[in-house]
Amino acid sequence: MPIAIPPLAGIAVRYAGVALVGYALARGTARGRRDERLEDIMDATPEGATLHSEAGQVNAGLRWRRLFRPGPAARGLELDATLLARLKLRHRP
Repeated sequence: MPIAIPPLAGIAVRYAGVALVGYALARGTARGRRDERLEDIMDATPEGATLHSEAGQVNAGLRWRRLFRPGPAARGLELDATLLARLKLRHRP
């Protein structure tokens, strides 16, 4: 029974491309560290979206917390996503 090489080659090239992109991302990212001060700030962020502006600076925050439970007696999975952003604009001569 003959094996069709062209379809398998296309799949192999696709997977090799995904593997190469993953390897490049792994090599290009720096090893992060956990900053407890930032963790405390993210924990204190109120749920929902916030926007605050001052002279030349706009701060935004977003926090989304949900509990997913597949059944009434099943263990749940809590998702807590926090986004903090700052945009500073300065006029330079």
